Amino acid sequence: MNCIACIEYVIIGLMIISAILAVEWRDLLAATVGMAAVSLFASVLFFFLQAPDVAMTEAAIGAALSGAVFIFAIKRTYRYETEEEEKPGWWVRW
Repeated sequence: MNCIACIEYVIIGLMIISAILAVEWRDLLAATVGMAAVSLFASVLFFFLQAPDVAMTEAAIGAALSGAVFIFAIKRTYRYETEEEEKPGWWVRW
């Protein structure tokens, strides 16, 4: 196994860790940063796989643009998730 394959495995591991953290964090802004980190690591991985056009598109759209849209939406709503108990919807109650 060469050095490039080791780096690719490290990047894949960082992507998995970032995805888990993005799902688990209650702070929506931090979760958005975690989501953007997954896209950024995917962009680096595409570059190592010698697909620079896909890497640039993933960095521009996946990390930058969608992250900015999510941050804008979070700023217009509440930043933290609430721990309220979820109640069943009206269709469940008879």
